[in-house]
Amino acid sequence: MAMHPLHPLFHPTSVALVGASSDPERIGGRPLRFMREGGFEAPVYPVNRSQAETIQGLPAYARVRDIPHPVDHAVICVPVAGVEEAVRDSIAKGVRAIQVLTAGFAEVDAAGRALQERIAGLCRDAGVRMLGPNSLGLLNVPTRFFATFSTALNGLQPRPGPIALATQSGAFGSAAYAAASLRGLGFSKIVATGNEADVDVAECIDYLVDDADTRVICAALESCRDGACLRAALLKAARAGKPVVIMKVGRTALGAAAASTHTGSLAGDDAVYDTVFAECGAWRAGSIEEMLDIAYLYATAGRLPPNADVGVVTGSGGIGILMADDAGERGLDLPPLPDAARTAALELLPFAVASNPLDMTAQVTAVPQGVPRTLALMLDHTGYGSVFAYLAHVGLSPERFAATQAELVALRRRHPERLMVLVMLSRPEVSAALQAEGIAVFEDPSRAVQAVAALARIQQRRGMLHLPPPPAPASAPLGDVATEDGAKRVLAGAGLPVLPERICRSAAEAAEAAAGMGFPVVAKIVSPDIVHKTEVGGVLLHLSDGPAVAAAFDTLMQRARAARPDARLDGVLVAPMLRGGVEMIAGIHRDPTFGPMVMFGSGGTAVELFKDVAFASAPLTPERARALLERVRSTQLLRGWRGGPHYDEAALADALCRLSEFAFAHADQIESIDINPLVVRTEGAACLDAVIALRPHGTQEGGHAVH
Repeated sequence: MAMHPLHPLFHPTSVALVGASSDPERIGGRPLRFMREGGFEAPVYPVNRSQAETIQGLPAYARVRDIPHPVDHAVICVPVAGVEEAVRDSIAKGVRAIQVLTAGFAEVDAAGRALQERIAGLCRDAGVRMLGPNSLGLLNVPTRFFATFSTALNGLQPRPGPIALATQSGAFGSAAYAAASLRGLGFSKIVATGNEADVDVAECIDYLVDDADTRVICAALESCRDGACLRAALLKAARAGKPVVIMKVGRTALGAAAASTHTGSLAGDDAVYDTVFAECGAWRAGSIEEMLDIAYLYATAGRLPPNADVGVVTGSGGIGILMADDAGERGLDLPPLPDAARTAALELLPFAVASNPLDMTAQVTAVPQGVPRTLALMLDHTGYGSVFAYLAHVGLSPERFAATQAELVALRRRHPERLMVLVMLSRPEVSAALQAEGIAVFEDPSRAVQAVAALARIQQRRGMLHLPPPPAPASAPLGDVATEDGAKRVLAGAGLPVLPERICRSAAEAAEAAAGMGFPVVAKIVSPDIVHKTEVGGVLLHLSDGPAVAAAFDTLMQRARAARPDARLDGVLVAPMLRGGVEMIAGIHRDPTFGPMVMFGSGGTAVELFKDVAFASAPLTPERARALLERVRSTQLLRGWRGGPHYDEAALADALCRLSEFAFAHADQIESIDINPLVVRTEGAACLDAVIALRPHGTQEGGHAVH
């Protein structure tokens, strides 16, 4: 197997520390001290122009090129003015990897950005990989390569373990590492990518999938410069069986430019990242605590739960109800106890509430080994993927708990494919002994349920992984889509259902068109400058005869001129008035990082108020279109809600697929699409309104971007 491109970054055979300090508390002194105290065995060469003969007891050199031995890796922490020279010197020496810990680059000003691009170009041309600049460094814990100046290492010596952490933010990494270390969690690799002039979090995830020391990957993003690489890395992890627990900070909308359509305003940064993480089998954590809980549970159990069914054994009815509520809210199922399990439970504990949760009551203490025997019958007689046991504070008395602990360990060995999670207060040595046997221990029942739910969802997502195909080649110009009728013509050509309609430029023409269609009809103003027609009174419904249509034409033109005197008015669109059906919305949003995203949800004028929408990457398959429907609450309205009719979900799914294929094929031109409403009928569906916004610098000649 070929060596991963980042291998030299994490496994140096020799290290030059440029800017090394004799003061072990200074930024240039800490990495040297940490590596020496940690026991890093490869040669480390301090470099500093001070001409000191030794630095922290090691021979020192004025420049990297003065080192009389091969140098594999350079860690640079000199002032920003000296970084470029240090990079050039290191490349000339033949290093394979460089870390730039110095700040003052693109995060500061344009001059800093130019310098950053220059040193990145030097490394790229030389085939050298660079971490940073503005990086807190990295740790390879098993080899004790602690190339960081994080003060977290002053009081917390890293211990080896199966958890890896890749983060853009060094401060985030330090906080997560410190919190994890205080909990006794061990790490394989920790890396802070900083400004990501070269190496980014996505490539680090890709590397960590190949890393034999890593079993679960934690990551934190502020932004992503290459959506395709991040997708590929997450999918690689999912297929390799390594869970990725990821945090994306910055829950902001994409800005006013993206809000010119409903789709743009709803497709915030958050919604798109959530969608991509789910499609790639990762789990997005909402806090450092949650991220570490999930990593701890997987590192302890060594597996994902085989299903989302859970069983709860408790000595407290209230705690059992709390855990049941948490489980239901997080998508876990609590199936009833099978008859065999109920019978066995009541034979063992006649006083128990033999359901799920199974309340042993406090009287369980009167039954010899009552707790492990109750857990055994639940494991033996059910197929629950995870079983919780709330045991209060019994773990605080190791001697009294010893016999129960031994039985629990035996149970775990008998059912290695299931997750066994204890919720209790315990002494550290008790928790450590249980964890060594694959039994996780939580103090908080809600956090325990949250962690199990995340692993269950990761397991489910592995069966629905999605990687979009390569981008389509440049597409033919779409033509003029600046108005509703133009947009609908293009969508009809892509196979979406559109009603017969006609654009009219006089009251008489409108009345004639309506008579040919049959009454009632709807009339709508047509203008490339008016996107949301209802906001200017630009739609009139239930027009039942020719005079009403003629009057509607005049009314719509007057209203449009009064509300938008600067708007170009192309006429009035007359279309059949559709009766019945359920109004939904379908749309496309071109995300700058991840490309075209399909939106589906509850439609109408209140779409942004209720925000009952979901997203998926384009293009959709029929299976993924049906899965998208399931993520929207309003889909239930299509299924005989409160005695109503059943509507044509197949036609809706087909329309979503056709829309997604069209958007993917024309991704070079399309910024967004709104179809609102998309009416779903008992037979078929129809796009009643449509807006297509083209990319400001699209390839289309003569097209109009809708704002």
